[in-house]
Amino acid sequence: MARQLRPVRLEFIETAPVRLVFEREISAAPEAVFDALAGDVPGWSEWFAAVTSARPVDDGARRDVRLRGGSRFLETVLAAKPSEVYAYRVDVTNTPGARALAEEWRLVPAATGTRVRWTFAADGTTAFRLALRIARPGLGRAFRDAVTSLDRRLAAR
Repeated sequence: MARQLRPVRLEFIETAPVRLVFEREISAAPEAVFDALAGDVPGWSEWFAAVTSARPVDDGARRDVRLRGGSRFLETVLAAKPSEVYAYRVDVTNTPGARALAEEWRLVPAATGTRVRWTFAADGTTAFRLALRIARPGLGRAFRDAVTSLDRRLAAR
């Protein structure tokens, strides 16, 4: 069952009750990473294994994302600053217990390419928050695998 989540702003990324933050350095330049994140939304399913489909909606202001296991998200882009940050909130999802969700991809130039930092910010029922904390290692692994795959994809272009 789809449910409407609380519409949060970019500040939620820093103040959410649950914040899961992961970082990894890759060889691709920040411009290329940003273009893959913001400019090629359908391409997410090619490098992020959890994503089965993603498509821009409303001329890129929103995204419709589906994950393995059946989770669905209708998202609104909160920030899209080229080569620096791409962030969005979830407006509608079928994920039980969620009350507010937002994600931020922060890009920082590094000696060998880009330091990618992904912040997953959430609020929800006690059970939902606990489940996210338990899922932290798996989400971290998914992030590492995804950015490694993205780096390979960008190097092949």
